[in-house]
Amino acid sequence: MTFDAEPSAPPTVSRLRRFLRRRIIRWALVVVALAVVVVVSAIVWVQGSGRGGIYDTADVPSRPVALVLGAGLRSDGTPTLYLARRLEIALDLYDRGAIRGVLASGDNSTTSYDEPSAMRDWLVSRGIPDDVVALDYAGFDTHDSCVRAREIFGVTAATVITQDYHLPRALFSCRRAGVDAVGVGASSGNGTVGRYRARELAASVKAAWDGMTHRKPKFLGPHEPALDGILTN
Repeated sequence: MTFDAEPSAPPTVSRLRRFLRRRIIRWALVVVALAVVVVVSAIVWVQGSGRGGIYDTADVPSRPVALVLGAGLRSDGTPTLYLARRLEIALDLYDRGAIRGVLASGDNSTTSYDEPSAMRDWLVSRGIPDDVVALDYAGFDTHDSCVRAREIFGVTAATVITQDYHLPRALFSCRRAGVDAVGVGASSGNGTVGRYRARELAASVKAAWDGMTHRKPKFLGPHEPALDGILTN
């Protein structure tokens, strides 16, 4: 007994399949190319526009407030090395009269983790008056810190202090939030800095999206008057 082989597709059907396959591949390549263009454009926009207004500690223009962004705590609840370097710059700017107050913005998502209070304690223990340090307990990321500085604390001009690799993105986010921001970059010299710089690329894409869409922070709330006296003088 013999069986007939399965008939092959007619030539016209085969040609149609090849045509559709080529079109799908072509459109897939177009989509990938567009995605690459969007990602690269976002990175260039955030990193390029954020690089203006970066100064050394000695020449940064005066601003009423320094916005110090959180950078983690040690197991004993004290600032990490990165955060301590940021706070040292804030202390220096205050001592030289380049700022009149500090907004310490960080994570206090649990009762056992309180970045803003640790930042205040570090500054006050080194001579900054307690009443010129305002605490933002809901600065969960850079965008949230910048928006809350403007919307909750009424900051319209600030010196942003963070690590040098992070500073362009932080300035971009604060300016998109309506803050006239300049910045000073703290040293990031250690063996892990390459990883953080690489992470900035993806974070820049998110910052561009947050800035374009004016994403609301996780928490807003009523006006906090802690900096009112400093901002109106």
